[in-house]
Amino acid sequence: MNKYPLSVKITYVLLSIILFVFAIIQAREFLYPIVLGLLFGYLLYPIACFFEKKGMPRILANILSILIFLIVVASALIFLYKQAGSFIDDFPLYKQKALRNIDRLESELENQFGLSDLRLVELIRLRVKSLFEAGSNVFNNAFQNTAGTLFRLAVLPVYIFLFLFYRTKFALFILKIVPKEKRIIAIHVLRDYSHVVSRYMGGMSSVVLILAVLNSTGLLIVGIEHAIVFGIISALFNFIPYFGTLMGGSIPFIFAVLTGESPLLAFHVLILFIIIQFIENNILTPNIVGNSLRLNPMVIIVGIIAGGMVWGIPGMFAIVPILAMLNILAENVVTLHPYAFLLGIRGTRKHAITVENIRGFFRNFKNRSKRS
Repeated sequence: MNKYPLSVKITYVLLSIILFVFAIIQAREFLYPIVLGLLFGYLLYPIACFFEKKGMPRILANILSILIFLIVVASALIFLYKQAGSFIDDFPLYKQKALRNIDRLESELENQFGLSDLRLVELIRLRVKSLFEAGSNVFNNAFQNTAGTLFRLAVLPVYIFLFLFYRTKFALFILKIVPKEKRIIAIHVLRDYSHVVSRYMGGMSSVVLILAVLNSTGLLIVGIEHAIVFGIISALFNFIPYFGTLMGGSIPFIFAVLTGESPLLAFHVLILFIIIQFIENNILTPNIVGNSLRLNPMVIIVGIIAGGMVWGIPGMFAIVPILAMLNILAENVVTLHPYAFLLGIRGTRKHAITVENIRGFFRNFKNRSKRS
């Protein structure tokens, strides 16, 4: 017999969700370094295991893995900062080019369409002028914010080390609190966590590295200035699925629109990122990352938006592997199977664009043609 009516239960559930979201927003500065430490711990887990299998003590294996990670990240940031320095110095020149292109646009609109009251063009001119005048400060502030974020994340290597060093202890703790009849399921869940998150983190890192080379090479061929800077920055956005290429590609595209000598430059940049998007979605990600997450695109997109609203960029980065871990848990707990069905990719295969479905469509089309 139900003790509470349905309306009261719904109220409790909604109140619990609101309090949970409020709590993780308020504790974001404390929580997201821990979550990122866990995810990067999974990234370095195969490297640490490799060193341990070679006979190295776990402490030294973990420290060496973290040092390799820090050296790679620091080298990438220093390289990007050096490349961006010349770009910042050229901001006054790009401001003149942008204003000249806007004047040219205003002239063309007036000559071709007889438009004389171009308040929108004037507004664009003012916005662009203020953007380039503050461009140096924007980039400096961006790097200062990055440095501030890195300072706040200075404890991140500590979390990574602790997760790697105490991973067996954490696993045994989970097995101790799980009932005996559920321990096999718990072991299976932990193994899936290790496999899926490690593959996702390592795969996405590899994809971003390859895209940095592809983007930079493509932008150099197209002829855009500071191609390496734009190539690396646009590639880094691909840590965010679905939105990454759009967000990253918009930066060199807007730069080409504002400062290019011809609209063809912006058109070439657009075509380049359409090609790169196709390569990333159909070749790189399926073969490197695979479909190990087993999440449907709608859940990923909604999750990324929600993660951005709650934790900003760290939330957009961390939400996908977190959802994958929740999906693994739901798949292995009978009472949570409906949620696994909602999060996962099952139930839509017949509507998906696959070779099998395309062949079926043409077979049905031929059969209908014969009947008619």
